[in-house]
Amino acid sequence: MTTRRTDHMAAAVSTFAQALETAAGTAALSPSSHNCQPWGLGRATSTTARRSAADLTGADADEYLVLALDRERELTALAAHAVEMEVSCGVYWRILLRTLAAQGWTTAAVRVLDGDADPGAAGLPGGGRPFGAGWPTAWTPLCVVALRPGPLSGERPADLHESALARRTHRGPYGREPVAPGLLRDLEEPATPGATAHPVHLRHLTERRDLRAFAAFVARHAGRDFGHRAAWRETHSFVRRDTADATARGDGFTLEQLFGPMSRPRRAAMRLALAPTTMHLLGKVGYHRVLAAGLADVVRRTPAVVTMGFAGQAPTRAEQLEGGARLADYWWRATRHGLSLHPISIVLQHDDLRGRLERELSLPGRTFFVSRVGVAGSPAPRSHRRADAAVHVSF
Repeated sequence: MTTRRTDHMAAAVSTFAQALETAAGTAALSPSSHNCQPWGLGRATSTTARRSAADLTGADADEYLVLALDRERELTALAAHAVEMEVSCGVYWRILLRTLAAQGWTTAAVRVLDGDADPGAAGLPGGGRPFGAGWPTAWTPLCVVALRPGPLSGERPADLHESALARRTHRGPYGREPVAPGLLRDLEEPATPGATAHPVHLRHLTERRDLRAFAAFVARHAGRDFGHRAAWRETHSFVRRDTADATARGDGFTLEQLFGPMSRPRRAAMRLALAPTTMHLLGKVGYHRVLAAGLADVVRRTPAVVTMGFAGQAPTRAEQLEGGARLADYWWRATRHGLSLHPISIVLQHDDLRGRLERELSLPGRTFFVSRVGVAGSPAPRSHRRADAAVHVSF
């Protein structure tokens, strides 16, 4: 298949470049586990790359983009992280495509590259390097999209960016007032009804007995992750020394983002207490259970908890990306309503605990997201982001 290059495309190259810069700037503010930002974005510009993208999507389009997982940035300490990483990429992808659609760039075709496809994998056109020499060797391509100029979606890019800036992970206390049932019902509705091929099970826990049961589960089991040496070492690698360090690295989180404002002596004490060696030693006297109890206390005083799950226990890549899209729509809409989220993924990162949680709370399918929902009592610091050049390449 050959790719189309019309007079319109020649005239619109700068227009798409500008639209992509706007969309990538908004999508870069998407949440990810540990703020690791495991996504990569490629724009097909070379003849080889465009031909491969056209073959993969079966569409003769003006522009092609490829979503990737950056293997140098993914979390790997636990098997469950594999799902978390692709869901995070799905969040980024959804916000990127929404912002492009708001600027008049319509999706003509999409191809999800199932399995462990990478530029050297069998089954992709072009042999060993189907996207050409410009494709980063550490990136695994997840999805290819073909784009054409079309009608505006009706959303405003500025509104999407405003919500992205306002969206924070609030780990502190929430107001005890219940979230209005009508608002929760609105959040349960997909942003584009009927458009998804892979529905996500979404449930809100608001009854006191359910919230107590979830808090008790956190108190009993969240300590396992704190006490898991490899998992905690990986988590600790994203704890930044201070704001300047987080700004320079463009990822991770500071102690203030975890625990709120603190004095210099307390910050030094916390840095020492959270160091992997210290955590291992303190774990022998039950420190991980103390941390779990503290998290459970915050959960117990939350007015609502949201859970999301895949239909089956072995989600495909397409389902994981769709889960990320559903999560993106939910979080952005919740932000517009003045609500905050605080994911409690620590109870999902071990398969036996996740299965037990699903049974105890009667959650259908495979749960991939659990979060507190409510009105935060105080503002949260903004997470830092990597430079565009590290995320976005032309190939």
